[in-house]
Amino acid sequence: MTSTPDRPGDDVAPLAAADSLRLIREQQDRARAALEPDGRALYGAWGVAWLAGYLVLWASARAHGEPEPWAFWVFAGAIAAAVVFTMVHTISRTAGTRGVSARTGAMYGWSWMLGFLTFSVFLGGLARAGADGEVMALASNGGACLVVGLLYLGGATAFGDRSLFVLGAWILLVAGAATLVGLPGTYLVMALAGGGGFVVMAGVEHLRILRRRRRTDDGGGRA
Repeated sequence: MTSTPDRPGDDVAPLAAADSLRLIREQQDRARAALEPDGRALYGAWGVAWLAGYLVLWASARAHGEPEPWAFWVFAGAIAAAVVFTMVHTISRTAGTRGVSARTGAMYGWSWMLGFLTFSVFLGGLARAGADGEVMALASNGGACLVVGLLYLGGATAFGDRSLFVLGAWILLVAGAATLVGLPGTYLVMALAGGGGFVVMAGVEHLRILRRRRRTDDGGGRA
């Protein structure tokens, strides 16, 4: 019994199917990336805000014994800008989703505003209770880190992001260390360890995305 030779078109269908699967997988990855918050943008925004804001506070405190009022305004503006950016970015990125994903993104975005609004009221209560300047400074710095760290831990749970959990834990550790150092060293620790941690995580996230794209391209080439 003689076997019939393979015809030229016998392997066309498997190749076409493999290419189709690869294209579908790439489109799904792009769609998922477009509907999830970009860690690089969020980490970068907070890294710049903390580096700039806390370095201004530290420089002003070294020069005048304690930060000047304008330095606090610069810091508050930097943090407010980072909060607004986080809310807008998270809500806009998840606006195209429906159901649980949409609700999760919206609730996480609004949690930032609610967290810092409540924290501002908390600081006002401390001031009315007669807390002195150093106590207020330490409480405002440590409390802000506490809010950010816990929100990142919550975001890690909501989005299943391990790097977000690591950063949240790091920010909480920085909060404790900076409070123990005391003024004005607190501001420098927050700027370098806190802001620097955000910048490092932005770089790590960028490298992770590049590796993911490279694996996808390599898999497409082998297909």
